[in-house]
Amino acid sequence: MKTTLDTQMLFDEQTLEIETGSFSRDSIERTVPGLNGVLSIDLGKRGRKIRQNGTLRAKSRAQLDKRISKIAAFMDGKTHTLITSSGTEFNNLRMDSFKATAERANGTGITVDYEIVYTQLV
Repeated sequence: MKTTLDTQMLFDEQTLEIETGSFSRDSIERTVPGLNGVLSIDLGKRGRKIRQNGTLRAKSRAQLDKRISKIAAFMDGKTHTLITSSGTEFNNLRMDSFKATAERANGTGITVDYEIVYTQLV
């Protein structure tokens, strides 16, 4: 099984790493005249950040640009599902950023390192 984003196999598996942050809670704190202390209103559970790092490989610059465009198209403000090769499923992901860096030629074509930052919405 390969890592998929909305059932599309877009990523190479060799150097793929996924880091998950922790969920957080949000609250509002207000002072109330006549009361000693602060009133804290719990606003509930909030999302978390998920970072995906890896390397994309292609035989030509045109093929690499096509792969990058397919991935970047997921920065559409909609939610997506990421399923890892180990079967871990992350639902309700919004892709916040996709950054390709460190492009280099190798023996079979071109490789580029990338980082994707998702927010998993609750």
